[in-house]
Parts: sequence; structure tokens; C-alpha cells
Amino acid sequence: MMKKMEVGKKLLALSLGWFSMALSAQNPIVQTHYTADPAPMVYRDTLYLYVGCDEKDAPRNAYLMREYRLYTTTDMVNWTDHGAVLRTSVFDWSAGDASAAQCIERNGKFYWYISSQNKFKPGSSIGVAVGDTPYGPFKDALGRALVTNDMTTYAKHSWDDLDPSVFVDEDGQAWLYWGNGVCYRAKLKEDMVSLDGEIEVIDRKDASSFSGGFTEAPWIYKRQGRYYLVYASGFPESIHYSTAKSAGGKWTAQGVVMPTEKGSNTNHPGIVDFKGHSYFFYHNDALPGGHSYCRSVCVEEFVYGSDGTIPELHMTHEGVKQGVGTLSPYRRTEAETIAWSEGVTSAVSAERGVYITGIHDGDYIKVRDVDFGETGPKKFVAAASSRYHGGEMELRIDGRDGEVIGTLRIPYTGEWENWGEFATDVKSVTGVHDLYFVCKGKKPHELFNFDYWCFK
Repeated sequence: MMKKMEVGKKLLALSLGWFSMALSAQNPIVQTHYTADPAPMVYRDTLYLYVGCDEKDAPRNAYLMREYRLYTTTDMVNWTDHGAVLRTSVFDWSAGDASAAQCIERNGKFYWYISSQNKFKPGSSIGVAVGDTPYGPFKDALGRALVTNDMTTYAKHSWDDLDPSVFVDEDGQAWLYWGNGVCYRAKLKEDMVSLDGEIEVIDRKDASSFSGGFTEAPWIYKRQGRYYLVYASGFPESIHYSTAKSAGGKWTAQGVVMPTEKGSNTNHPGIVDFKGHSYFFYHNDALPGGHSYCRSVCVEEFVYGSDGTIPELHMTHEGVKQGVGTLSPYRRTEAETIAWSEGVTSAVSAERGVYITGIHDGDYIKVRDVDFGETGPKKFVAAASSRYHGGEMELRIDGRDGEVIGTLRIPYTGEWENWGEFATDVKSVTGVHDLYFVCKGKKPHELFNFDYWCFK
């Protein structure tokens, strides 16, 4: 009995800690799915975040990853879910594991470099998908892998061809870096799907090139004339970086970007500048139920030193404290545009695209920095469906228990596929506020599905 009481106290403490953290949390940036291996890409005025997806029923000793998801933001605090825009089933040669990947743009095409086990050539391989937009659709660019394990014989294990990172230099030369237990690199031809020359090996144990040694997850980029190679070191992993005067030059070890923290054995870096700010993406196991095989992507803002150094960063629940824009409530906004949520998940249908589902009593969605302007709204409209009793959506500002500016009643619609658009009058509110959709209804059924919303 005493042991049960102690376990109960620990579970209660964890629940209270999660609730307290969630009040101000921005990390992990996706709460509706487990995500991993972040690969940010800036294109025009949007940041595209491509991630792997740890499936929620993954065992505690093995990965279960079969798709890549895309999330976008224009303000760094609200993230829109675009679903699984690439699956390993696109590659006939893939054995079905969606290991780390990166997507980049060149000449109006989007090239997505993925790593996966190969059905036809034993070991891990690197493949390339190509699309005409950052959202896809993506197809296998070659019909075969670009790099196979028999092409990289320096390492004796079969999973050394993981975690591709791609960079196009100002002179037009593209570079591919990858590796597990060894760091490989090669030039790419302008077509982005052909190697240009031999595969080179960088000694992972060279202390002058890698502080702590190179394990995996390289991320290469250039900033203000300096080349950076960020990577995972050790196991459990910490994140380190090196610099060079050229993408193919001698790398010089610099130090730690993020020490080993929390419970995930792995970490995976992605660094990008967006709208005048610098951001470091990584993953951990911070979501409820998370572990080393059910991970979650996070982000921290940072400032480079005057000499270009990256400061040592730490995992936080708060994440990005200040956004780089506001959200207009007077345009249609997808329900899957979320700053923070509890209890809900997303799904996709051919008719509706991505929508929010799994909604029960007490679940909520938070949208940050909503600018209601100087005059304020009069009406709220949302698209929803319900197979059971429906429910209510309380519209609150500046807190889960904040002021109610309206309540939308969503009725029974017959089936989940029977969508309707429902409206309610709202109190006039002006200025910038955080907006909360707090869902209420009968237990234990799911209340409704939620597709989009707009204030009038």
C-alpha cells in the first residue's frame, strides 16, 4: 500500500508539474504528435520545419518512424500542421524507417534528402525526393538511393549512412554531409541528385576538428563568411560545433552548443536565421509519455557572439519568448495553427485536409499574439463536425481561465464527415491578445472535430 501511495504521489507531482509548465510553455513546439530530427528551411517570408515523426506506439527500445511531417510559421510562436507530406513508401527501395532528413530549395525545386534502410542493398542509404513546392507533392528523384552502404566502407557498421545535411554555397557548389560514427562529405552536381567526385571521410576522433568526437546529425550552413558544422557528440548525445573557412576545408573544433539534458538519448540540431533572429532547433522527450523513441522538437532563440561564436544553450519550457509577427483573426485560420495545446491531435482527410480531432472535455488550443485591431470583432465562425453530442467552445483571452468573449455551440451533425459552419456573437476586444479555445462537453465521448475559424 505504501508503495502505491508513493507512486501515486509521484504521478500527481508529474501532472502538477506539467500543468504548471504548460501555462507558459512554448516547448515542445508541437504537442499533437511526437516529432524528431528538426530541419528548418527559410523560404521567402515563411519558416518551414521538416521533421521525422515518432509514432506514439513506438516501443521503448526501437524507433517506429515511417513519415515526415511539415510545420510552418511566420511568427515563430504559432505553428501550422501540414500533415505527413512525405512517407517512406514513396521510395520503392526503402525498408520503411524514416530517419533524419533535410529539405532545401534550388532553382525553384525543393530537394528532400532522407536516410532509410535499403531493401535491396543491406544497410542504411540516402535518397532524394523532389517537389515543385515546399509542400510537395514529393516523388523519388532517382528511383534508387543516391548513397548506399557499399559506397562507404570506412565504418564497419551498416548504419553509417544516416542524417544527411545539404548546403549550397554562394558559388553554386552544393555539399552533402552525413554519417553515424563517421563524418562523410561529398560535392553534389548542379542537378542536386548526382555526386560530383569522391566521398571524403573526416576522422570523427580528430580532436582538432570535433570537440568530444563526432557521433551523427551534422548540420552545415554559412553565416557572415564563416562555415559552421553542428553535430551530435557522445551517447547520450550533446550538441557541439566546428567552424571552417570553406565548406570543404579543415574544420576547427569550437565547443558545446547544448549539453546532454533530459531523458532522450539522442539530439539533433538545426540552426537558421529568420526575420533578423537566430534560432536553434533540437529534440528531447519532454511531452507526456515521451522517451528516447518518442521525442519532441523544441526551439531556442540565441544571439551569436561578436566573433561569431555560438553560446552554450539549454533546454527550456518557455522556448521563444517574443514572436516576430502577429496573427490576424479576420482571415480564415486553420484549427491546426497552434502555439500550445493539451489533449488534442491532428488528422487528415481528402476533403478537409488537416484538422484537429481527439477533442474531449477540458482540452484546449492556444494561439499567441492575435491582433484584434482598433475596432474589434462582432462574430466568430468555425467549421466543425460531431458524431456524438457536440459541445461548446469557450473563446477566452490571455489565459485558459481568462475572460470569455464568446461561446460557440457545436451541435450533433450526424457523422464525423458531416461538417458545418457555426457562428456566435462575441464581445468586442481590441489590441493583441493570446486566444484560447477551451472545449466543454459530455464525458467520455469525443466532442467534435475542428477545421478552421475566423472572426468577423
